[in-house]
Amino acid sequence: MDVPLFCMLVEFGTPEFDELFQLREKILRKPLNMTFSIDQIETEYDSYHLACYAANTMQLLGCLILKPLDADRIKMRQVAVDDAFQKRGAGQYMVNYAEVLARKLGYSKIELHARYNVLGFYENLDYVKEGAIFQEVGINHIYMSKDLSISR
Repeated sequence: MDVPLFCMLVEFGTPEFDELFQLREKILRKPLNMTFSIDQIETEYDSYHLACYAANTMQLLGCLILKPLDADRIKMRQVAVDDAFQKRGAGQYMVNYAEVLARKLGYSKIELHARYNVLGFYENLDYVKEGAIFQEVGINHIYMSKDLSISR
């Protein structure tokens, strides 16, 4: 990445949350001709919303959600990187930050439903695929996970 990055948690319902929401709509939903419902957004109140910014401009580059599943497991969801910053390191930086955060919060396993077209991205970050390909929001996904208790 040619610009310095930083990540931070964003509070649910704030103007920064709205900015994350708009990026998610643009990258994840609009290409599928989908929109979020109010009910879907309301289920995110107990999740950790992570934003990745260009440090020099405060431009939002990416975001993701960490949803607690139980005392040991957390699910990474809604990973989105602005088109202009894809394949330039912002996604990897953000996922690495999310893993550190999940460990600090006491989680030992991170799980996700990876879109099949970005399977290689997660494999390069040591995520392991489990099970068969399945359909979610009309596209192929695969369950992946990473043991956070193993030092890498």
